Amino acid sequence: MRFLVRLLVLLTIVVLVGGVAFLATWDIPPPTHSVEKTIPNDRFDP
Repeated sequence: MRFLVRLLVLLTIVVLVGGVAFLATWDIPPPTHSVEKTIPNDRFDP
């Protein structure tokens, strides 16, 4: 029983460290489409 608990804890730590390493090194591509929004001139009047 103790061996199974140690194995599960070790496996959880390995998965967490692997996930953090993957997210830290993953080069996420930036969005490529542009967004245009019309802002009314009333928002700029003092």
